Amino acid sequence: MFTKLRNNISQMQMIALGFFCIILIGTLLLMTPLASRAGTWTDFLTALFTSTSATCVTGLVVTNTYLHWSLFGQIIIITLIQIGGLGFITFGFGFSMFLRKKITLRQRGLLKESVNVVNTGGIVRLARLILQGTLLFEGIGALILTLCFLRDMPFSQALYYGIFHSISAFCNAGFDIFGYKGEYSSLTSYMHDPLVLYTIMGLIVLGGLGFLVWDDIISKKFKFRKFALHTKIVLISTVVLIAGGTALYMLFERNYTFAGMSPHDALMSGLFASISPRTAGMNSVDLAMMSQPSKMLTCFFMFIGGNSGSTAGGIKTTTLVIMTVYVFSHIFGISGVHIGKRRISEENVNQASLVLWLNILLVSLATLVISATQHVDIGNLMMEVFSAMGTVGLSTGLTRELVPLSQAVIILLMFIGRIGTVTFAVSFKVRKKNPLITYPVEHVNVG
Repeated sequence: MFTKLRNNISQMQMIALGFFCIILIGTLLLMTPLASRAGTWTDFLTALFTSTSATCVTGLVVTNTYLHWSLFGQIIIITLIQIGGLGFITFGFGFSMFLRKKITLRQRGLLKESVNVVNTGGIVRLARLILQGTLLFEGIGALILTLCFLRDMPFSQALYYGIFHSISAFCNAGFDIFGYKGEYSSLTSYMHDPLVLYTIMGLIVLGGLGFLVWDDIISKKFKFRKFALHTKIVLISTVVLIAGGTALYMLFERNYTFAGMSPHDALMSGLFASISPRTAGMNSVDLAMMSQPSKMLTCFFMFIGGNSGSTAGGIKTTTLVIMTVYVFSHIFGISGVHIGKRRISEENVNQASLVLWLNILLVSLATLVISATQHVDIGNLMMEVFSAMGTVGLSTGLTRELVPLSQAVIILLMFIGRIGTVTFAVSFKVRKKNPLITYPVEHVNVG
């Protein structure tokens, strides 16, 4: 029966179902008394919200991660983050490789869909690179952070904190265990520590670049001219967004959260504020104290997210670039979408358009439902909605004030944001139906 069911569902449906099962298992484990500091049962909705946020590498929480969850609960959370960041297919592949099991054609197909590549050729080598790269970057990050935290805590605690925050940063999860320093304190106590912030930023960027970009950079031996168009788009757009965001944050926050900072601290904080909303969810300054333009800019970055085939969420930088070029091409009467002396396929343009409008539709509907359910500040609400959809985790504190229905909406957004809007939509498709007839074309007035 199980074999028949497995053969009747698509690869995208398998991915969606797999993430759902992992979230459910995580929920059941977090509900147990062993997972809470108080040694009591945690209610289902709180456990479900936390498990979804961890698996979908978001970082939104309804309870203080440090104060509520025990060591066992925190280990469950960081394990879910690691599985969710890599993708459970890639994580499972690692176990198969460790046990020296043969990788079947179906597993290769699932892996292809999981890391968002075009074909299965070289997929095993790519998966091996993902696992090795993840271990390397997280290990280096954990080592540096451990040395930094040694100044404030004993070695065993510093080591644990270093590992936890290295995994959280690389997987763009946004979870932290500095809750004992204050609500939503995140990394605010290290806002003047360059080594901590630059390490976290490096991990976020590396995790958000995308596994395909890693592979291309290594295989082409860091020669930019030889990079694939996808890699060039990712690298250039990442640099532009980070540099532009840093400049804007420094401008908008000069009289607010950056007031009184030295030029270097202001630059560092602006850089962190520009990188983190691209789905990482950590903050070095108090978000609630930010100016309105900065909050709007943060929403924009959360909506964009990282890059395809990475640990990040959002519509992705490639979608932004393709749709931007598409708009300008039509404005100036240019046929087709051309980037770097290459023509973007119509299929890519249609997919980018679908991703963009599905995300706009979902955040709009979510904002409407939550605002109709309870009275909340619309600005703060949009921050939470964009944060959930982009699997970011940045919050002004509104999440903990949401009623159960609103929390359920946020949970659904986090799930959709992690597996992808297209994957979520396609997972409901049962069978492709070809039209029996072709209807005549008719034009309508537009614009």
